[in-house]
Amino acid sequence: MIIKTIQNLVSEAMNEIKTIDVDEAYQMVQDKNCNLIDIRESNEIENTGSVEGASHIPRGMLEVYLDPNSPVFQNGQIDQNKEFVLFCAGGVRSALAVKSLKDMGYQKVSHIDGGFGSLASSKFKII
Repeated sequence: MIIKTIQNLVSEAMNEIKTIDVDEAYQMVQDKNCNLIDIRESNEIENTGSVEGASHIPRGMLEVYLDPNSPVFQNGQIDQNKEFVLFCAGGVRSALAVKSLKDMGYQKVSHIDGGFGSLASSKFKII
């Protein structure tokens, strides 16, 4: 039995997913063409702040929250017709999360290269 490393998993995911840079993400947010989703843990957000306008769905709950039958959709908190743009601290978890969403059948999903680190040093407002 061969156990894959996290590097193997991320490398495989990167071959299958869409990665965007912070400028493209910023434009999508300005144009109201995406759901910007922060998948970091709550303690990370408490320590470093959050991105204005981002929804917080912790990585561990992503598939549960983005199940089409979940209250997130039923209450209109997320717009299924817009692209899902995910970010974590550095881009590893969000790459794996985007692959998982693609496996669920989502087509319009991407993640931000460099994650929160890139967002914090860009035009995005950190609150």
